[in-house]
Amino acid sequence: MMTVESSGLVEQITKSDHAVGIGDKVIAKKRCVKKKARLQLKRPAVRDQAAAAVVSTTLQKVFDSCRRVFKGAAAVPCAADVQNLCRILDGMIPEDVGLSKDLQFFKPKTEAEGTPRVTSATIYKGHNFELCIFFLPASAVIPLHNHPEMTVFSKLLLGTMHIKSYDWVDPLNSDFLISPSKSRLAKLKANRIFTAPCDTSVLYPTSGGNIHEFTAITPCAFLDVIGPPYSKDDGRDCSYYKETPCLNLLEIEEYKADGSCYRWLEEIETPKESEMDGIEYMGPKIIDSTA
Repeated sequence: MMTVESSGLVEQITKSDHAVGIGDKVIAKKRCVKKKARLQLKRPAVRDQAAAAVVSTTLQKVFDSCRRVFKGAAAVPCAADVQNLCRILDGMIPEDVGLSKDLQFFKPKTEAEGTPRVTSATIYKGHNFELCIFFLPASAVIPLHNHPEMTVFSKLLLGTMHIKSYDWVDPLNSDFLISPSKSRLAKLKANRIFTAPCDTSVLYPTSGGNIHEFTAITPCAFLDVIGPPYSKDDGRDCSYYKETPCLNLLEIEEYKADGSCYRWLEEIETPKESEMDGIEYMGPKIIDSTA
């Protein structure tokens, strides 16, 4: 259980399991976990109504832009729409979603016992897109996972985190690019540390680091704009992976000359570290004129 300055809020998430087959291997997946968490997303203190309006306007602009950017499944946003949404997100500050670096969660403290758990708060979720905040205590990890047929904008609001990301190497059906263990070849796209404030990152269905892993160096909070959201029924289920070196590529001139880093990624059962606590979003609200 995680506590950040008391205030009542509880969101329960149901748990269910299913399995999918990969070759001769069956991968068991846990959809969600049923947990309760306490973490306050308090509204920022403001001196006048004009300042309060500015705080809520930025988030509203993000929402309105998403309405235009995300047009449904299999529709990748055009470059102009991506640029516009990134511009809005780049200007976002923690207070736009009711956060502050002064919250107890983001202050240095003694390391908690056990495995630190990630907490999430959904601002909005519709058929075409989702807005969600993730909170990572220091050393917490969101394991290596994918975003099938999705475009995701990530904005680090507070803290410092390490991000590693990969993209699949084409062609998909090449026997050479699939190992005997049914792993697939992936190319490293990012492996670096980010500290807020920083630019928004964008991943696409087949580029930009669609498969990524987050590790919190300090307590962190980031906003994900996901379009379309995960949906098992629509074939957009989340898969997790483990990586192994691909030493045989060192003997092939094409990959030696490239100078990039490659890894075999093998799908695994849902790791325990992927379990998250869900809380109700308590920050500034958005207005959905279509509701």
